Amino acid sequence: MLTIDTLNQFYGESHTLWDLTLEIPVGQCTCVMGRNGVGKTTLMKCIMGEESVRDGKLLYRADGDASSNEPLDLTRRKLEERARLGVGYVPQGRQIFPMMTVEENLRTGLAVRRDGLRQIPERIYELFPVLKEMRHRRGGDLSGGQQQQLAIGRALVIEPRLLILDEPGEGIQPNIVAQIGEVIRRLIKEDGLTVLLVEQKLPFARKYADRFVIMDRGRRVAEGDIAALSDELIKQHLTV
Repeated sequence: MLTIDTLNQFYGESHTLWDLTLEIPVGQCTCVMGRNGVGKTTLMKCIMGEESVRDGKLLYRADGDASSNEPLDLTRRKLEERARLGVGYVPQGRQIFPMMTVEENLRTGLAVRRDGLRQIPERIYELFPVLKEMRHRRGGDLSGGQQQQLAIGRALVIEPRLLILDEPGEGIQPNIVAQIGEVIRRLIKEDGLTVLLVEQKLPFARKYADRFVIMDRGRRVAEGDIAALSDELIKQHLTV
């Protein structure tokens, strides 16, 4: 689905991502982990186009089939182009529009749909019934958990093939975190979605992710099936 090929990124003179190479396989949830400040969010922003890269490539196959077509190089494409190609993004902090209604927030995603659809897909309300119930309320009046569901729903409006979630459980009550985890698994199983997830909570990662990648100081230091996330790796790279 996505190949990150020797990516380097800088903030000024500060080198933040170092020759980073990753494979994000189709139809799975890959969880990127690591201590604070190791470059996880920077990587997500680079994939989405919010941050520029010095060199390296982001190679994307919208249909996930490596044999059917040449991959698209996203590296220099604008954020809006990436969204139209099927990359959905839920940033850290949600970034909903607080003065707009739930329905208006969801409609903002329709602008980048390739098929010109102008109605919110019913699938969004099926996955998050609370959004339908509160569709006329302002986003700023929702709880933190409801706002996170709204942010995910807005990303799903474009019917992405790759969904990027940056710490979706941060500051949210446990029952909503569990609902989000179940939605991730439904999207993978029922819709064939590929998910790239940043998450600090080990129980969440172990329950809902298929694969893990650990970053340290802008580099990939470990990866594998989630069952291979050992206590030794956790102690070495994740505990504070």
